Amino acid sequence: MEIYTSLGDIQEPFHNAAVTIGNFDGVHLGHQLLFAEVVSKAYQNRGTSVAITFEPHPLKVVRPEIGIKLISTAEQKRELIALANIDKLVIIPFTREFAATPARTFVDQVLRQTIGVKELVVGYDYAFGKSRQGDIPFLQAQGREKGFGVTVVEPYYVDSMLASSTKVRQLVAQGRMQEVRKLLGRYYQIRGEVRMGKQRGGPLLGFPTANLAIAEEDLCPQLGVYVTQVVYDGKCYGGVLNIGYNPTFEGSRLSAETHIFDFNQDIYGKPIKINLLRFLRGEKKFSSPTELAAQIGEDVAQARQVLAEAQQEILLSCEEKYNR
Repeated sequence: MEIYTSLGDIQEPFHNAAVTIGNFDGVHLGHQLLFAEVVSKAYQNRGTSVAITFEPHPLKVVRPEIGIKLISTAEQKRELIALANIDKLVIIPFTREFAATPARTFVDQVLRQTIGVKELVVGYDYAFGKSRQGDIPFLQAQGREKGFGVTVVEPYYVDSMLASSTKVRQLVAQGRMQEVRKLLGRYYQIRGEVRMGKQRGGPLLGFPTANLAIAEEDLCPQLGVYVTQVVYDGKCYGGVLNIGYNPTFEGSRLSAETHIFDFNQDIYGKPIKINLLRFLRGEKKFSSPTELAAQIGEDVAQARQVLAEAQQEILLSCEEKYNR
């Protein structure tokens, strides 16, 4: 997949471009249907499949007071769109000035002149441009007038749940990771570099941990303990993760601390990925480190049981290309 981070980087319109536009936060199953339709249209027309997205997320610019929490980082989003076999990813820097672009101007200058749209694929609720003037009826009328097709992809449901970024955020915040997986088509993942912690896990508690920082503006799952799958250096390991503030030690900083099973390597400063499989319990303040260590032992035993029962499913997940 070729990536353009500015419209000015595109030297000429793409050949018979089949295009979809969106924020694609999380790249859930609904987004994946859009990409599949675009790839199909491009194949039928011997053309180019194109996804257009925006960075930062438009709501961070036009409605910063909302404090939107993103499911995926910019890096994750690029990786996941690439896995959908999209030929070209166009990332438009989103500013207040760009937000004021009239819908008709966007169609003429961006979609037609710059991208070369021949087929446009959008979600059922898509709208863009100043005051969201570019809704579905507008796009269909523009397509008839200016010679490009418009395909509207209907909403996608899994077990009566709408596959939407809003729904995924709600489920993540509630710790409902099994349902999150149904909407994403994969486990919810956090990632980052392992940082130096307080060094309590191994020496004091007997359970060494790999620590990741979580920024307050990041989407944070429900605080507590999770069964995890840790991906490091192309290999997968089971584990238990605590997300929270370490109330037993009067902690004040949000962190994610993972005890990795059957693992003994120095990975400070190294990148890891953590898939959240299942929520075990909420975060709790214990009366002593000894009591906490006993509870961690129970968490580990329960997590190993979960991992053993779902061994085949987890093995397949570890082999999936987005974990490599």
